[in-house]
Amino acid sequence: MTRRAYSIDALRGYAILTMVLSATIVYGILPAWMYHAQEPPPTHTYHPELSGLTWVDLVFPFFLFTMGAAFPFSLRRKYEKGESRWKLAYGAVKRGVQLTFFAIFIQHFYPYMLSAPQDMRAWLLALTCFALLFPMFMRIPLQMPKWRYTAIKLSAYGVAIVMMLCTDYANDTEFNLYTSNIIILLLANMAFWGSLTYLLTMYSWWMRIAVLAALAGIVLSAQTEGTWAQAMWDYTPLPWMYRFEYLRYLFIVLPGSMAGELVMKWMDRPIGERNTKNTPRAVAYGMLGISISLILVNLVGLYNHWSLVTLVVSALLIVAGWILAYHQSSDGVLWYELLLLSAAFLLIGLCFEPFQGGIKKDGPTFSYFFVTSGLACMALMAFHVICDYFCLHRSTNFLVMSGQNPMIAYVACDLLIYPLFNLLGVMSGLSIFASNPWLGFLQGILFTSLALLVTMFFTQIKWFWKT
Repeated sequence: MTRRAYSIDALRGYAILTMVLSATIVYGILPAWMYHAQEPPPTHTYHPELSGLTWVDLVFPFFLFTMGAAFPFSLRRKYEKGESRWKLAYGAVKRGVQLTFFAIFIQHFYPYMLSAPQDMRAWLLALTCFALLFPMFMRIPLQMPKWRYTAIKLSAYGVAIVMMLCTDYANDTEFNLYTSNIIILLLANMAFWGSLTYLLTMYSWWMRIAVLAALAGIVLSAQTEGTWAQAMWDYTPLPWMYRFEYLRYLFIVLPGSMAGELVMKWMDRPIGERNTKNTPRAVAYGMLGISISLILVNLVGLYNHWSLVTLVVSALLIVAGWILAYHQSSDGVLWYELLLLSAAFLLIGLCFEPFQGGIKKDGPTFSYFFVTSGLACMALMAFHVICDYFCLHRSTNFLVMSGQNPMIAYVACDLLIYPLFNLLGVMSGLSIFASNPWLGFLQGILFTSLALLVTMFFTQIKWFWKT
């Protein structure tokens, strides 16, 4: 029996690869459910009044959920081995700063930011950016004094800063701290605030729930003019780095930490108690079917605005899962606990769905946070059944390897594949993919597969970007 739970890595890999897929499919020609619900084709103009949920709206919250699920392993384990909370808090600050720098640096060197139309200079600078990220974020696999290791990293950061300050950008723009990748910037805030919150509530779910309740109160009270809550909401000492509104994503990260603790508790059981033979395969198939069905029911129901039907069917599926997993042993105990955790957040989210004009990703509603947390928990259970119960490691290895090196997968297309294709003259021939929806989706599969191969290569040789 393995002492590693692959389900968290697999879910993180699924999230990052579907994030790449959603960004590389051809825009304008696929069905509306293939894009963000609030940015329908053909124009993909943002419509704040639109509500609904698509699979694209799930990929980022799934990734955030796995960030929270990793906290028990990256923070609590270290604390229990003797590291102080102060040292771990320093690590959280360091991760937040690193990810903020990452967000600013990569955004400035996307080819479309460097020239319009794009040219060879833009593509070469993008490739340089990709190469420079390795000494900045990788554990250099060479034996050397610590001072030399530090000098290499600081030199890489110095070169990156000089590049950003001295580069001419498209449309005569200049370097700007506000020019950053919003996805990575949100991750930076969650790495910082989520880690600090977890360190303070490490042994108490009730304290974490109290933090979420207080946060919900501030978010709602901030809508009232002249209150201290509104002042807190508006206070941004470093607006290019932090805004209070970013903290709303703790509604996804902290539930993820609870799920991570359940997985860690399962891992800490004696090997005999985790023997998969102790849980009937019929139960495993049933829980896998229920978890996937819950995700599909909510995607179809909420996309079509069938709020009450979705709530009722979800409740029935949860009851069926409860009956199936109740009094089970071994893996069944974990599935039962994950089911209850998912049910709590999912049903709360579905009850909130009519509030704030329906479920919306931007600006995110309470329904969005709670529903996506519940569905992410179901996805984690599904991957646990596949990876840790059935041990289908070969067939899921591509997800696990991507989940272990997600930042490479995130930038591989924009900073490596697109520039190389342009330099080789291949990119111009890809216009054929815009001729029909099937080819438009095939383009996304092609680029996602290439990003996957790049990520797997660097993971295989153990070149990890540690952010």
